[in-house]
Amino acid sequence: MQIRDLPYADPGDPDIRSGTRFLLWLGRNQMGGQVKSLCWGLLNQLGIAGLPVGVGLAVQAVVERSAERLAWAGLVIALLGAAIAVGDTMLHRTAVTNWITAAARVQQLLARKTAELGSLLTRRVAAGEVVAVSTGDVEKIGWFVEALSRFAAAAVTLVAVCVGLVLYQPALGGVVAVGIPVLALAVLPLLPRATRRADIQREKAGRATELASDTVAGLRVLRGIGGEDLFLDRYREASQEVRRAAVRSARMWALISGIQVLLPGLLLIGVVLYGTGLALDGRITVGELVTVYSTVMLTHYPLRHFEEIAMAFSFSRPSARRAARVLSLTRTTTTTGTHGRPSGDLYDPVTGLLAPTGLFTAVVCGDPDAAGRLADRLGGHPAPEAADPAAGSAATAGAAGAAGAGDEPDAAGRTVGSDRVRDVPDAHVSVLLGGVPLDELALDDARTAVLVQDKDPILLSGTLRELLDVPSNGTVTAGEALAAAQCGDVLDALAQASADADGDPMDTRITERGRSLSGGQRQRLALARSLVTDPEVLVLDEPTSAVDSHTEARVAAGVRRLRTGRTTVVLASSPLLLDLADRVVLVHGDAVVAVGTHRDLLRAEPLYRAVVTRDTDEELAAAPAARPAEVPAEMEESA
Repeated sequence: MQIRDLPYADPGDPDIRSGTRFLLWLGRNQMGGQVKSLCWGLLNQLGIAGLPVGVGLAVQAVVERSAERLAWAGLVIALLGAAIAVGDTMLHRTAVTNWITAAARVQQLLARKTAELGSLLTRRVAAGEVVAVSTGDVEKIGWFVEALSRFAAAAVTLVAVCVGLVLYQPALGGVVAVGIPVLALAVLPLLPRATRRADIQREKAGRATELASDTVAGLRVLRGIGGEDLFLDRYREASQEVRRAAVRSARMWALISGIQVLLPGLLLIGVVLYGTGLALDGRITVGELVTVYSTVMLTHYPLRHFEEIAMAFSFSRPSARRAARVLSLTRTTTTTGTHGRPSGDLYDPVTGLLAPTGLFTAVVCGDPDAAGRLADRLGGHPAPEAADPAAGSAATAGAAGAAGAGDEPDAAGRTVGSDRVRDVPDAHVSVLLGGVPLDELALDDARTAVLVQDKDPILLSGTLRELLDVPSNGTVTAGEALAAAQCGDVLDALAQASADADGDPMDTRITERGRSLSGGQRQRLALARSLVTDPEVLVLDEPTSAVDSHTEARVAAGVRRLRTGRTTVVLASSPLLLDLADRVVLVHGDAVVAVGTHRDLLRAEPLYRAVVTRDTDEELAAAPAARPAEVPAEMEESA
């Protein structure tokens, strides 16, 4: 793989059982580049190791006053110099290619996982950790892949040097052959401690990055409540912990570096003393002594790669472990991708929520967290605990409790009451669209069928035109979506901020996360982006929570008008939105307890009235317990 061929058509299926296995998987998938880098590294390092031979021949030729042999020695040195130059250039080229392609592979894997999980990613993993994995950790992982081939070339070179010296001059070569492995392995006892300290440093750095990311994301809120100094002190403390951990780690690596300088020096002194005695006794020539001395001196270069690979592995292993943890997250475990793109009613077996096709359905939840979980589930993203069978049992028990006191399950596993028969599904049961479980759909089909906009949508940096350039069927234009979301004031503000003379708001850049816009403006732009996609089912979680009531009424009317004939589910408690819905569903205790129009429910359901009119907790507790709504028979059969 060359850099010009990036990105990968398929980055592969990584081994995410551990950080070490992930690194080895990356190395195997870079095998072609590793072999090329190894070959060029051998040319470079064997050329360096061969220089003493040429120097020794030249010295011996001068001693013997042989011009012809001196010329041959000069030619050997010139050829070795050319080999070193070519090998070093190509080694650097191939090694950096390995680094970049490995980093690109990891980034593609992370991007694929991000696209698969969507907004659930930052709910399962801290946002700061995601940032750390996709930036600094990718660099560390690439470093290990790059250093691997250089280390392999250095190891082969040292073996070749030891064998060559034993054959060239057995007396001195034997000393070197014993000393070189000792030098290479001398620091092994220190590596576990150095690795632990490096791990601690990376963990503290990750926590500091998470804290910085969270602080920047909530800076406006912090300024509003005067909490800037508090969070600054927290970050300063975290930064100092990183500094102290880095100093402790650096001390250990400095000790390792010092040992790798000291021990080769001691070996060199021993070779010189022993070789001088052999030369005085006439057992070796001066040229042979110079050759062995120069070779031992130059082995310091390949020995440095042993330290480099140890450092690269120590720093990349925790990075790979974090990357593997992110990549191990899954959307579902039962995807078959054989159902195509279904259409029809949307039904949630857990709560009993039914959103008939083509209607505007509003859902009222007294608990905002429960509303968020319901929105995730409607999009095919069950909560992490819901995927656990134990959690499913707990949810089943909760649903059974919500079914009513005194109810008992029958032989079919349904709750039998005095006036109803209702299934109690496990919490991990998938939402059904037209009777087809969403988790059995291919990811692309599931995303095309159901789109969920959560209560905190993210705006990516770029122009407004780029923001609205999303996959869609082309039915809804950007202008229609912006008009329905009441973005006129946003367009005016962007036009004034435009650098162009014509002031086209579509070409105005929006800063990261839309920080230059107000909360209501960001919310409406995100709504317009969702409307452009025109999915089969659109799920909106509190889409107008940050706008005033006048704007909210116009947004609600615009969404209803634009989504006529399409299935729309809005989780909200605003009367302005609820009054425009075709049907309103009240969810309480993870179960549907009432269905009707907004005005009918206001008259007949005290619990609904308490939630919508923002009654106090005491009033809400005093409201009569709502009774679960009956589940449609056709949905029971499809479930």
